[in-house]
Amino acid sequence: MIVVTGATGNVGRALVRMLTEDQVPVTAVARHISGPRTVAADLAEPDGLRGAFEGAEALFLLVAGERPYDILDAAKSAGVRKVVLLSSQGAGTRPEAYAHPRRFEAAVRESGLDWTILRSGGLDSNAFAWAESIHARRTAAAPFGDVGLPFVDPDDVAAVAAAVLLSDANTTTHTHTDTHRTTHTGATYTLTGPEPTTPRARAAAIASALGEPVTFTEQTRAEAHELMARFMPLPVVEGTLALLGEPTEEEQRVSPDVERVLGRAPGTFAAWAERNAAAFR
Repeated sequence: MIVVTGATGNVGRALVRMLTEDQVPVTAVARHISGPRTVAADLAEPDGLRGAFEGAEALFLLVAGERPYDILDAAKSAGVRKVVLLSSQGAGTRPEAYAHPRRFEAAVRESGLDWTILRSGGLDSNAFAWAESIHARRTAAAPFGDVGLPFVDPDDVAAVAAAVLLSDANTTTHTHTDTHRTTHTGATYTLTGPEPTTPRARAAAIASALGEPVTFTEQTRAEAHELMARFMPLPVVEGTLALLGEPTEEEQRVSPDVERVLGRAPGTFAAWAERNAAAFR
């Protein structure tokens, strides 16, 4: 049994699907979820997770809430042996701005469980923020329109998570798992796409998938700051804008880790746009 937190998110939903397709028992956890093998719980309240952990051997954990040590203690007490943490690339490149995921990383390393950390770059699915404006007006807006970063397909992040979670399982071939490495314990992987893409290029890729033009408008830093501050803590806003606007060489570099784990190259943003064109149509 594997517990997947954030099971309704872009990565968690794909991970549940992949594990289910591989006939792996899964308990899907999210704040608002219902159905078989699901638990409605909040990572901000670890006591509510104890039921989800019963009978589980592994945990896919998001950075959410403020009590990572309590979450991991509850998991370990229930018999969980392995944890895979979905963190952020910024935890490695901008530690001061990304103190929250770094705290979760520290808790995972100190948990006494077998652990693997996945530091994800920006997700292709961040483009869903344009869904309403592209659907209604065929427009997309973002800051730093010509600054490229190697955004990653959330399905590739999920596939890496599945490979790691099942790497030492006593099972036959799994559709989505690594076939050439038996353990990932103690590894920290940085997950990116195959090439840097700019916001302008991503809008153009969605236009191509739709077969219709999409007008891209470049926001000022101040405009982007105002919008982000509505739903993100200010230090995270500042760190995110710095990463998007003045990325380091490391942040722009394509990581080999997706291919290292999966044995194939990561998917392109254009492929993600084709697969998700209906959301923008």
